[in-house]
Amino acid sequence: MVKAIRVYELGGPEVLKWEDVEIGDPKEGEIRVKNRAIGVNFIDIYFRTGVYKMPEIPYTPGVEAAGVVTAVGPGVTNWKIGDAVYHSGSAMGTYTEEQIVLADKAMPLPPIDPLVVASVMAKGLTAPAGGVGSLLCQWANMLGATVIGTVSTIEKALQAKEDGCHHVIIYKEEDFVTRVDEITSGGGVDVVFDSVGKDTFQGSLACLKPCGYMVSYGQSSGTPDPVPLSVLAAKSLFLTRPSLRTSRISREELREATNEVLTNVASGALRVRVNHTYQLSQAAQAHADLAGRKTSGSIVLVPDGAEK
Repeated sequence: MVKAIRVYELGGPEVLKWEDVEIGDPKEGEIRVKNRAIGVNFIDIYFRTGVYKMPEIPYTPGVEAAGVVTAVGPGVTNWKIGDAVYHSGSAMGTYTEEQIVLADKAMPLPPIDPLVVASVMAKGLTAPAGGVGSLLCQWANMLGATVIGTVSTIEKALQAKEDGCHHVIIYKEEDFVTRVDEITSGGGVDVVFDSVGKDTFQGSLACLKPCGYMVSYGQSSGTPDPVPLSVLAAKSLFLTRPSLRTSRISREELREATNEVLTNVASGALRVRVNHTYQLSQAAQAHADLAGRKTSGSIVLVPDGAEK
């Protein structure tokens, strides 16, 4: 038996229940992993609240973790007990002390702090093909883009500057559409990456230049209203909603992207801020703080009793 977070109904953070679960031994093609650090992402909230549909309930939340192999199933030759491993995307279920993972979906790790891995990988794996948060700002800057960031507070504005934003807009103090128009001298931007959703979606479209790209990768303020095709046609805009889970990325592509992220982290090209760690049993508080915008940088859960 191990401890895990279980969800029996959709709702607020209070539906995250801390209890004993039995996981058994790994079967053919599987490994058993003891999680040392578990990433917390907004997608975990989307599933918990029903924005994204779960195939079945009850379930254990979580889409990524870093840990160590504790058992190997029949037919598995590329893993051994004690190997450091990162796993994500094949199934839900990382909010647990230990779990069964498909061996061919796991990625080997170099000697690197598991807290850093769990805080950066899902976000960083998205960044090479799309991007999220501060990692997107850093990555875009590395590629030579002029980066405009929107934040809610002065403190986050300073962080955005550190992350490579050339212009930072505190959207609670000024209209970001008007400010973008000023920065671009009325030309608009080539691409908008929008993780907020309902509250900013129309404004984000308004910031684009003709033939610009609108990349919606989150909806923290709610699901955006439907967009008539005529709105996109007005400036020949492109609209996409990418997801790492449904991108059909191959194992080799995933390995290459993983190495790219870890290489940039190790070299210091990507700065990772693990600003908040919570015991696994405190997952409900972590969700409440994330949804309430009380956090900045990454959030990581650690097994109870482990050092934070």
